[in-house]
Amino acid sequence: MTRDRARVSSASPFEKLFGFCRAVRVGDRICIAGTAPIGPDGSTVGVGDPSAQARRCLDIIGAALNELGGTYDDVVRTRMFLTDIDDWEVIGRVHGDYFRDVQPVSTMVAVARLIDPDWCIEIEVDALLAES
Repeated sequence: MTRDRARVSSASPFEKLFGFCRAVRVGDRICIAGTAPIGPDGSTVGVGDPSAQARRCLDIIGAALNELGGTYDDVVRTRMFLTDIDDWEVIGRVHGDYFRDVQPVSTMVAVARLIDPDWCIEIEVDALLAES
């Protein structure tokens, strides 16, 4: 049985070549890929500012959730990949601004690097839509 999928594009030129998208909804589940702090013009937002970068990532995620019929309230898991673990508290506070009342399960890990050296964070989320 093939399930219907709704997708949100990341607008990356690599989507077709690598076979991915920003987000996908299957049934009541939305999965959003690692989201970097990229502005509408393709440049990195908030270079050197982990708070601004986390906000940009979460704003992009919110737009994808909305496009697929979800909201931040539907998020059940977040994963944050940091290039400097010392940024954990400032990024955690930004996470709290978006999810303080939702309280999804959350993981924060340090990674050696991300694709762009100006990125200090990528965030991915999973959401489960409430029954109507």
